[in-house]
Amino acid sequence: MHEGPGIRFFQVDSFTERPFAGNPAAVCLSRTPLPERLMQKIAAEMNLSETAFVLPLHGSFDETTVFRIRWFTPRVEVPLCGHATLAAASILFSEVDNQADSIVFESRSGRLKARRSPEGYTLDFPSNPPRPHPIPDGILQGLGIRGPDSCWLSREAEMLLVPLRSYEEVLSISPDYPRLLDVSDRDGAMGIIITAPGPDRFDFCSRYFGPWEGINEDPVTGSAHTVLAPYWGNVLGKSFFTALQASERTGILHVRIVSRERVELTGKAKLVMKGRLYL
Repeated sequence: MHEGPGIRFFQVDSFTERPFAGNPAAVCLSRTPLPERLMQKIAAEMNLSETAFVLPLHGSFDETTVFRIRWFTPRVEVPLCGHATLAAASILFSEVDNQADSIVFESRSGRLKARRSPEGYTLDFPSNPPRPHPIPDGILQGLGIRGPDSCWLSREAEMLLVPLRSYEEVLSISPDYPRLLDVSDRDGAMGIIITAPGPDRFDFCSRYFGPWEGINEDPVTGSAHTVLAPYWGNVLGKSFFTALQASERTGILHVRIVSRERVELTGKAKLVMKGRLYL
């Protein structure tokens, strides 16, 4: 396939089938490795919560089934990102016309598999179960809530999880981001998940705040569901969930606990923009 000059890029709304909903991610396809500093500059230029950089490891984009993937916010590289991986998979399957039924991404979080699904695309991710942990000083004040007395921490995902009582309480949270940014002793956490039982057909709902990553509120956070799935699996005693991320854009995920080590995230994706970067 003739790919032409420059770096092909795409903007995809993930975990939705409608444009301007779900979570937007940029996907950059590079035939050769890019310097880390350049990837960070491109991510800052894109100014989305995540930009994924995808490199084929054995052959061309439309022929190989193994790719390298890295994810950058406008400020930092992150170890795992669900919605940008879903976006990357959708581009490889639909825009690049890779005919494989499944592909593999090599990443900082190990091997991640993606496959076509009747519900869109399914990602096979590591499970990142949280453990009970004292709430770092300043977190509740930054969220504007009182209680609970403890939270949960997933060191692998670098996320705190704060359970709330209701969907309505999740919707009502309006964080004081400068106050959160002042919290320096977070035990390695780079983001906060708030969660509660979901409304209607949803097993649970959530929102995600990551001001330390340069993202005040992430609209739909696939990686947070690698923490939420084992947490809610213990609470509800089940292994399959329909989940709602209750941001303003909203997103819907189908989540399945495969084993103690793996979870699957399934969702749809909508392409909204494509072009080339000339550097």
